Amino acid sequence: MTVAEKIGLVREVAPEFPVAIALRALGLSRSSWYYHRQPRPRLEDRYAHLRPLLELIAREHPEYGYRRVTVELRESYDQLVNHKVVQKLHQLWELPLIRSIRAPKKSIVRRVIEEAGERANLLVGIERIGPFEVLYTDFTEIVYADGAAKAYLIALPDHASKYVVGAAVGERANTLLALKAWDRASQQLARFNRSTEGLIVHHDQDPVFTSIDWTRRLLLRDGVRVSYALHGARDNPEMESFWGRFKTENRSLLLDAQSLQALGIVIDERLRYFNEQRRHSTLDYKTPLGWLQERSS
Repeated sequence: MTVAEKIGLVREVAPEFPVAIALRALGLSRSSWYYHRQPRPRLEDRYAHLRPLLELIAREHPEYGYRRVTVELRESYDQLVNHKVVQKLHQLWELPLIRSIRAPKKSIVRRVIEEAGERANLLVGIERIGPFEVLYTDFTEIVYADGAAKAYLIALPDHASKYVVGAAVGERANTLLALKAWDRASQQLARFNRSTEGLIVHHDQDPVFTSIDWTRRLLLRDGVRVSYALHGARDNPEMESFWGRFKTENRSLLLDAQSLQALGIVIDERLRYFNEQRRHSTLDYKTPLGWLQERSS
């Protein structure tokens, strides 16, 4: 006999026999009795707060099934929900119908990239690159707090000098964080008496770097020439090399940071060391700052 069936029997005999005796006879605890006596909220009522988010995700990511939606809820909205619950809510609220209304449209920037083809990578064919003529950028995941937390770091190292002109760390790899790093890079370039006009910034085709906000700021406001990797990491080896060195050399220090604020302080200090004290074999064992100062004197 199931618990539900036993509860039903107790309800039937309750008018004639004390509940305590009936529970004891059926081997049920008082907690089970009181739990099942209270009306349980419907699934759609318990998770009503998720409906706007699920509808938003269904429209922005119509190709996502319930498993990807579950991850999107967790990563972008801090909502921890079992994927089976998400699946049931999809069915209850007919979200698959919303997803099928339209196919995802490519952004204007992405269409331009596709039309440009190989020309979207502005670095192809360039033989000599001087200081602050080409910057690379990308996001990387940073694990901290002894492995219990993660954040995202974006940096902009210079091709020739290896000097990192700007960086920012945050909870999410989004356009806001990317523009924060770019603002810092612009300010640092100004300190070196360098203009952003005509500068090439090379990166992959992450949605952040194909967004209107990113391209408008760099192309229209700052006169930057935006360059896109066409074959993933293979087209951005300088950035991959930088991340490999930075994360390997600073792994223990990053793990020791116990908060996002502390992590930011550690990263700022290590980038300052990277720029001003770390000797680079590709710079004839000079520091990036020292190498730049030699060429400006």
